Amino acid sequence: MPFPYIPWQPRAAELRIDVEHPPSELESELDALHRRLNRPGDALHGLPVVCVKFPGLIFRYREADGEHYIYVEDPARRCLAGYTVLNRLVEVNRRTDPHLRAPHSKYAPAYQRRGIATTIYRWWLEAGRCLITGARQSMGANLLWHALGKRHDLIYVDLRNKNLRYLGRQVSRQTLEDLHTRMILLGRGWDKERLANQAGMLMAGHKPSLFARLN
Repeated sequence: MPFPYIPWQPRAAELRIDVEHPPSELESELDALHRRLNRPGDALHGLPVVCVKFPGLIFRYREADGEHYIYVEDPARRCLAGYTVLNRLVEVNRRTDPHLRAPHSKYAPAYQRRGIATTIYRWWLEAGRCLITGARQSMGANLLWHALGKRHDLIYVDLRNKNLRYLGRQVSRQTLEDLHTRMILLGRGWDKERLANQAGMLMAGHKPSLFARLN
């Protein structure tokens, strides 16, 4: 008899909760970044604005070494509301790397729960790019992913030995709690077949070749 599917519940996610940083530490980091964004000659000065629509906020974009940074400014209050980084994952192989980025967001308390990160993730997905979770998530991030999963395909994969293996759109509680289990949100134009063909995701019953394991 197959293991029964148990829908996601907050208690399961708590086992893999991300680290929360003290508000004072976060405010100091955002203040330092805001000064750099406005300091002539700094690498962060004069970054281009991207078309992410959110009332009262400006979204500045930077790409470095394949990682993408979106800095969110509040011009009226002359401060940095926060930022989102779309990271590369060292756990994936070279074939998979160009197609998946793992988002991580930090926002000041006054800007949390306003849908800013959701807007950025949706902008990324609508542009035809895919997202993957890291090993841990905050409770808020987990809820955000499931909300986005109502408009974009959300699948579960097993990530180990630098290879992705498709698990399906639903998994058991036991599988969900495994640190090798990750979620992927498929961007516009993507489905699991395309991810298998282009990023090398293994489908059920398929074993990676020696070449794939080495890459």
